[in-house]
Amino acid sequence: STLNCLLVFKLLINANFQTTLINKPGQGFIYFYHITCSTDRMSESTILEVVKKNFKDHLILGEEGGLIGDSMSDYLWCIDPLDGTTNFAHGYPSFGVSVGVLFRGKPAAASVVEFVGGPMCWNTRTFSASSGGGAFCNGQKIHVSPTDQVERSLLVTGFGYEHDDAWATNMNLFKEFTDISRGVRRLGAASVDMSHVALGIVEAYWEYRLKPWDMAAGVLIVEEAGGVVTRMDGGKFTVFDRSVLVSNGLVHDKLLEKIGPATEELKRKGIDFSLWFKPEDYATDF
Repeated sequence: STLNCLLVFKLLINANFQTTLINKPGQGFIYFYHITCSTDRMSESTILEVVKKNFKDHLILGEEGGLIGDSMSDYLWCIDPLDGTTNFAHGYPSFGVSVGVLFRGKPAAASVVEFVGGPMCWNTRTFSASSGGGAFCNGQKIHVSPTDQVERSLLVTGFGYEHDDAWATNMNLFKEFTDISRGVRRLGAASVDMSHVALGIVEAYWEYRLKPWDMAAGVLIVEEAGGVVTRMDGGKFTVFDRSVLVSNGLVHDKLLEKIGPATEELKRKGIDFSLWFKPEDYATDF
């Protein structure tokens, strides 16, 4: 099955990454940068090998390799072979491998392999989900947190590389929610951040301008763990949207009271929120 194929990635990716990770702190960014590009390619190559062998007629959208396969397929694999590249380059333990499978545009199966611990104690945990089948971490069922107040919530967000209006808007949201919550974190790997919402260790995560390969796995894992996923204006979400808010559901509307108007203001300024990276001939049910 597709889900079993996703779980195979855990063994393959884990084995390959462990040969790359260096248990020597203090090497610096330049040292790690030289192994980052080759690791990215190795990870994608490993995943593509498994997908092509088992699902020859499926379409694949990868961060590194672009669009591959049959554009008329109902299935689209969204692959981020190294989510949190900068963290990896520094040896900072917040990165992972994200693979999500869409059926006619809707997430059907997902796996995120998160690398944790850091130098001297690297390890992994694997998040997985299938539509209607629940969400799991290392084989154990998981659920979002029961916290129902923003004031008692730990929140997470992310920032793109462009320091434009969307970046400035989210910086203001970061400040506002820091004042009224238990804290806002910026860890730098979207699929991992969303998996943490599903695990129940944070209450919500939001970000502008993520790509389908950043979100396809994480959003399904959150939903199957009992969480809620929308756009940042509160609208119905697809993985081809340019904003996402995921939460435990209990604080979602309260977060939207600030995030929604801020996003609408960006629209009024002419910021593009149309769908992107959707393959031209790929059929969807939305």
